[in-house]
Amino acid sequence: MGAPKAHDWIMDLEAYVPGKATADGVKNPVKMSANESALGPSPKAVEAIKASAAGVMRYPDPASHDLITAIAKVHGLKPERILCGTGSDELLTLLIHSYAGVGDEVIFSELGFSVYPIQAQAAGATLVPVPNKDWAADVDGMLKAVTDKTKLVIVDNPNNPTGAYLPWSEVERLHKGLPDHVLLVLDAAYAECVTAGDYEAGEELVDKFENVVMTRTFSKLYALAGLRVGWMYAPDHVVDVINRWRMPFNVANPAHDAALAAVKDQAYLDEVVSFTAEWRDWLTAELTAIGLDVVKSQTNFVLVGFPEESPFTAEECNAYLMKHGYIVRKFGVLPNHLRISVGTETQNRGLISLVRGFMNGSPDEPDGEAGQ
Repeated sequence: MGAPKAHDWIMDLEAYVPGKATADGVKNPVKMSANESALGPSPKAVEAIKASAAGVMRYPDPASHDLITAIAKVHGLKPERILCGTGSDELLTLLIHSYAGVGDEVIFSELGFSVYPIQAQAAGATLVPVPNKDWAADVDGMLKAVTDKTKLVIVDNPNNPTGAYLPWSEVERLHKGLPDHVLLVLDAAYAECVTAGDYEAGEELVDKFENVVMTRTFSKLYALAGLRVGWMYAPDHVVDVINRWRMPFNVANPAHDAALAAVKDQAYLDEVVSFTAEWRDWLTAELTAIGLDVVKSQTNFVLVGFPEESPFTAEECNAYLMKHGYIVRKFGVLPNHLRISVGTETQNRGLISLVRGFMNGSPDEPDGEAGQ
């Protein structure tokens, strides 16, 4: 007798590979690989987590009513169009599986968040990766790729792992060129990081049209990655579809209460945004001065290009940083690049000290926080 057999397309999947969190031989490594907030969550969110502990025997509110109400108030949105989830990953997964399947096509950037192709393939859909343009999504390329089989176009804006973004006019142009039956998903996970004046996350299109969804997360500048809270803003009919089969208690009580406290503490978020932008620009300037190619970023990380010739390659620099307890992100699809998250001031300065020494051939000892 044979064993149960999964779909062939599931067995062909390459599972999501998270960034490293440990460095061999280093007791307290500096983690600058996962785009986590350098300053941590609002103190009010931390207090909310502690206060929530006594009530964990109770099931969560399946509708996340209080959190949705607060999100709607802060962003000026219609609460009935907001749905919360276990990180935006859950909502993106539900959207892909709800609207795409065998014989359908899902369009996304070739350099983009790997959850899109993983979940599209898990749904049995055909993957249509479009090469990036100037490190961001290529609007013309995506529009050219649309066929009568296209069901979703997914754009991470700003882009992960590049940090580049599409100005609002380009997002509008993309949407205008799509057929009504194609769902445009705007993944705005890094929206809070953006300081560019011509950026919008997507709410306006959601309010005007029936085929646009915006997803957001509390994992980045709100610094609640470990609690997994995300939300989406969508037309009523999309909310209805996702509500029909999402898990009924998908936002745990501590996560709900922490996100509620965090979204109400916009003063703290403003401080984090300012800090992140300052040190993102500082890292960009310092790395550029060293002679490296840095993609202009609107996120809380920078993508850095290294020479192809040894001994100054990205692979060699990554190994050197790991040896000194600094963990950054290396991608197989970007063999000549490293993605570096914004850290604390001490971490940022230590990172630059190491990279400068590495590129000069006379490595300095780091000024950072890593410990043996």
